Amino acid sequence: MEMIVKPNLQLTIALAVALGALATVCHAQATAATVSQRQLAFSLEQQGKNAEAETAWHAVLKGTPNNAEAYAHLGFLEALQGHYKDAAPFYRRALILDPKMPGLQMNLGLALFKGDELKEAIRVFDQLLKEQPPNSPEAQRVAILIGMARYGLGEFAMAIPYLKEATTREPQNLPFRLLLAHSCLATKQFQCVLDVYHEILTLNAESAEADMLAGEALDEMKDPDGAVRQFRAAVKANPREPNVHFGLGYLLWGQKQYENAAVEFQEELANVPNHVQALTYLADCDMHLNHPQAALPLLTQAIQIDPAVGLPHLDLGILEAAAGYREEALQQLKIAATLNPDDMNAHWQLARLYKDMGRTANAKVEFQKTSDLHKAVDASLVEQLEKASANGKVAGELNGAPSKSESVKR
Repeated sequence: MEMIVKPNLQLTIALAVALGALATVCHAQATAATVSQRQLAFSLEQQGKNAEAETAWHAVLKGTPNNAEAYAHLGFLEALQGHYKDAAPFYRRALILDPKMPGLQMNLGLALFKGDELKEAIRVFDQLLKEQPPNSPEAQRVAILIGMARYGLGEFAMAIPYLKEATTREPQNLPFRLLLAHSCLATKQFQCVLDVYHEILTLNAESAEADMLAGEALDEMKDPDGAVRQFRAAVKANPREPNVHFGLGYLLWGQKQYENAAVEFQEELANVPNHVQALTYLADCDMHLNHPQAALPLLTQAIQIDPAVGLPHLDLGILEAAAGYREEALQQLKIAATLNPDDMNAHWQLARLYKDMGRTANAKVEFQKTSDLHKAVDASLVEQLEKASANGKVAGELNGAPSKSESVKR
């Protein structure tokens, strides 16, 4: 017969009390250990012992896995060392655990911003901006960060309102005005560039970067003489400013002042020996000045540095064709036409070379491409003339050297 043992009620109660007491003691011990680790982590952090502090905060998480403070401090320590991509996940975790922790959302946004995760940073800043009182210092700071992030993404039109607000709030801040001028230039708001330029002059009368921006705007506005004046002022302000000599040289090249342009391209190369565009246009000047032997090594060097730029291939093809190296010329001209399929000159040179080689069918194809591109340019010019007439502009304003941006695309 199976015996049925009835539980002893008093024993059961006593056991339960004992287990409860044991759990309380363990929890108290764990809490005490966590507090001790937390104090140690703070102390190490304040002493600048980042690695030891990280270890201590991880120890805190072992005791309390959902400790938002520990995650926040781990994010801070990573950011302090410039490890912004590593900091962001810690901040995100802390934000999930404690969405109201002061400064946490801003720290996440800054880590994303500095880690070049600009789209994610904008999402965080947009939400943060909604939570700030209008016109508060916090709202202004966030708006500036949004503008800078938009600028960094190349979203210049969207950056402009924020950057304008930033320059209004901080009228003495030169970098904000330069970012605004760059954004206006990128969106073809040329008068905006000039307006900001005049504001910059009140802060720094010798800003080479501002002079260059104004020069590019004037070039786009078909004022080549004004553009040259601005670039000369930029050279005077800082002859070692990147691209300052190239910009001036390009403007002179567009005016067919090849000797003067060559001097500027040489100056740019003295500053930046591997400047592909300076090498290319210096070679082009040598070709116009009938110095093909001087042009040849410059074009070869430019292609070695960046084979994806079309103009060196085109000019090298022209030189080789003139020297009778038809197959070598054909290879270079094909590359030029492939890199810049809308370049009439590349197709024209190809057509001529094919004709000289007796390849009539190929020549016909390239002549047709040249003709089609020419018609497209003519149609575009007619459209511009009609718009200019409607806006009361003179037709002469549409003529002039190609812009620097067009040159770089070649």
